[in-house]
Amino acid sequence: QAQYVESGGGLVQPGGSLRLSCLAPGNNITRYTVAWYRQVLGKEHELVAYINSNDYTIYGDSVKGRFTISRGIAMNMVYLQMNNLKPEDTAVYYCGSYPAPTWGQGTQVTVSS
Repeated sequence: QAQYVESGGGLVQPGGSLRLSCLAPGNNITRYTVAWYRQVLGKEHELVAYINSNDYTIYGDSVKGRFTISRGIAMNMVYLQMNNLKPEDTAVYYCGSYPAPTWGQGTQVTVSS
């Protein structure tokens, strides 16, 4: 199965922002749902947000009002804009299909002062 490729993670102070990018396989991902997930070491993957073929979006309770998922102008890009980051947002972030993703490398996000 073709993999999704995540990028854009890094170290940021509390209250800061990051924008994650997801390169999805295929030529036109607007026809299916793409999601962002995250995983804290030792815990299960958590759904952060997804966007479906109608651009309907859904967010996890812990990120509502702070994170925004969107599609890029390029047909196979999906982004996650993360604002007002908190230490508890620290995790490896993955993008993938919804509801059955295949995990790629992910991108590390660390929120710390």
